[in-house]
Amino acid sequence: MTSLQLRVGVAFVFAGTMHFVRAREYEAIVPPYVPHHREAVQLSGVGEIVGGLTMMSRRTRWFSRWWLLALLAALFPANVYMAQQPEEVAARGVAADRIPRWLLYARLPLQPLFALAVWRASRRS
Repeated sequence: MTSLQLRVGVAFVFAGTMHFVRAREYEAIVPPYVPHHREAVQLSGVGEIVGGLTMMSRRTRWFSRWWLLALLAALFPANVYMAQQPEEVAARGVAADRIPRWLLYARLPLQPLFALAVWRASRRS
């Protein structure tokens, strides 16, 4: 396993775990059109943990690539929602309105960088 594969795997396991540790904050950024916020957060948390664990095994890395790329695409609307509607997120109990709006938008390009890291980490050696 390369250093990048380990870092990507650990990062996703950590991020997925945080969906359970800080569930309220994650639920607050789920867009209103997504039903069952709690279950959506739990499902995405499990998805990130599974993706991270499968990244760390040579035999399942191919699965991890497509799993995590799909997951990143599916979760992107929550980040856009938080950037566009910080007041609504704040009304749900997360102080998104205290974060400068430019910073909320500045983090959006990080998603393609995470996707690139997943792509590179999952290449065949």
